[in-house]
Amino acid sequence: MKLRFSKEKFLDGLQQVQNVVSSRSTLPILSNVLIHASKDGITLTTTDLDVGVRCTIEAEVIREGSTTLPARRLFTIIRELAHSEVEMEVDDKNLATIQCGGSHFKIVGLPESEFPKLPKLADAKAFTVDQKILRDALKKTSYAMSTDETRYVLNAILLSLKEDKLVVVATDGRRLALVEYDLDLPKNITGELLVPCKTVMEVLRLMKDKGSVAITFNDNQISFEMDGTQLVSKLVEGKYPNYRQVIPTETKERISLERETLHLALRRASLLVNEKNHAVKLHFTKNNLSITAHSPDVGESRESLAINYKGPELTIGFNPDFMMDPLRNLENDEIFFELTDELSPGVFKINGPFLYVIMPLRVN
Repeated sequence: MKLRFSKEKFLDGLQQVQNVVSSRSTLPILSNVLIHASKDGITLTTTDLDVGVRCTIEAEVIREGSTTLPARRLFTIIRELAHSEVEMEVDDKNLATIQCGGSHFKIVGLPESEFPKLPKLADAKAFTVDQKILRDALKKTSYAMSTDETRYVLNAILLSLKEDKLVVVATDGRRLALVEYDLDLPKNITGELLVPCKTVMEVLRLMKDKGSVAITFNDNQISFEMDGTQLVSKLVEGKYPNYRQVIPTETKERISLERETLHLALRRASLLVNEKNHAVKLHFTKNNLSITAHSPDVGESRESLAINYKGPELTIGFNPDFMMDPLRNLENDEIFFELTDELSPGVFKINGPFLYVIMPLRVN
C-alpha cells in the first residue's frame, strides 16, 4: 500500500474515529485503526467490539491495500509533522513508513485479517432526521442517563419511534429528561431503541447543526451515518421502565425564571455543599426565591432572587447538580419551574418540546 495525503485531512479523519479506541484493551488489534486504501480514497475504521466508527477521506492512492496501525500513536506522529503533504508506504509485513519533509518514521502494524469487521445490519429499518434535531434532543437529555453500571438499562437513552413521533428519554431514577418531536416517519418505523451511553456521546460529538443523519436499526444494532462518517453500535437489551408514570399529571405552582440567573445562583450556592449534605434549599415567598446551602462542617451560603411568585410559602430541597444540568444544556432565556408541595417532584419546562422531572431531597 502506498499513498499521499494532506496532514490536515488525515488528522480530521483520525479525530472522527479514534475516540472509541480503548487504551486498556486486552486485544492489541482494538488499539489500532484499520486503514484501507482504494481508488475512492482512504477509509479509517476503529472499534471496541460494542461501537465501531468508519470515515472516508480524500487521498492520492498510488498502490491499493490495507493495514492496521496504533491509532493514538499514529495521530500523535501525524499531528507533529511540520509540512502538509505526507507519504505513507506499507510493506507486506505491515511495517509502515511515513515521510514528510525531513521527518521519517517507521511503525509496526498488524494485518487487516485480525481486525474485527463492522457488522452489517440484517432485516433493518431506516429513516432520516435532521442532525440539528437529533443533536438538540440528545443534548437536552443525555446528562440524565445513569452512570450506575448495575442498572444497565438506564445506562442508555431511549429513542421511542411511534406514530410520526420521536420521543427521547433519559433517567437515572432520581431525575428524568424528555423531548418529543413530530417527524414524518415511514409507516414501518416503530420501536423502542436503547442506545448505550458511549454511543450517545460519540453521536453527539460527530453531529453538526446542519445536514441529515440516516439511522438504520434492527432488534440489536443501530447505525448512524452523517457527513461521510458511519457509527455502528450494539443496542442495550432489556425493557425501559414506564417513564410516563413519574411525570406529574398536574402541579399547583408555575414559576417563570430566568435560566442563566438561576443557573449562576445555584452554582454559587452549591459551593458550600458536601457529600453528606448534597442539597440546596429553595424557599419561595412572595416575589422572592431564596437558595441556601448549609453544611455544619463547611459553612453556609445564601442567594436571593427577585421572581414573580404569588403562591403560598414553600420550602423544598434538591440536588444542585441535578438542577444545573438542564439549565446549562438549554438555550431558552425563560424557563418554567412547576411545583406541588415539599414532597412532590419539581418539573422544568420551556416553550418547546422538553420537560425535566427532578425528585426532591429532605432538608432540615
